[in-house]
Amino acid sequence: MGHDAAAPAAPEAAPRLLRIQEVAAEIGLTPRSIRYYEEMGLLAPAARSEGAYRLYDTDDLERLRFIAGLRNDAGFSLAEIGQMLEDEQARARNRVQFRAGTDDEQRAALADAIARIDRQIATLERKRGRLDAMLADAAARRAHLQTHADDLEAGREPVHGPHVGLPKEPRPETGR
Repeated sequence: MGHDAAAPAAPEAAPRLLRIQEVAAEIGLTPRSIRYYEEMGLLAPAARSEGAYRLYDTDDLERLRFIAGLRNDAGFSLAEIGQMLEDEQARARNRVQFRAGTDDEQRAALADAIARIDRQIATLERKRGRLDAMLADAAARRAHLQTHADDLEAGREPVHGPHVGLPKEPRPETGR
């Protein structure tokens, strides 16, 4: 026989909350890093247990993955991460304001969103500029070393000119 009536919806399960050690292991951070991100205002635990343990939900885990990615993979400072997180929260607020707002409120939401994206673009361009400079320095050092390798391979004495792209070694102080 077929079932004509829809099955009753299962009650929604309570979100799974994890303690800081579990979160640290899952994300690949230390509990100390997670606490530090909390101190810096980048994260707030979803709840606290009766024993005052920090408890984190899936949204917290995603936020921590985002923070870790910006910090570890892209080299963002904590201040830059804080700004990016603030911009994401503002983006959600602007979306609500745009959908429910008057024409003036929609214009204000759009202006704020555009200004925030412009700031993110400027931050990313500065970071790209620093990375481009680092890549150029590394390529110059490699070319310098390759010249030495080519000289040795050809039976020539390597010429030791100025070190390209390397910081100069400090000279000893003479005290005079």
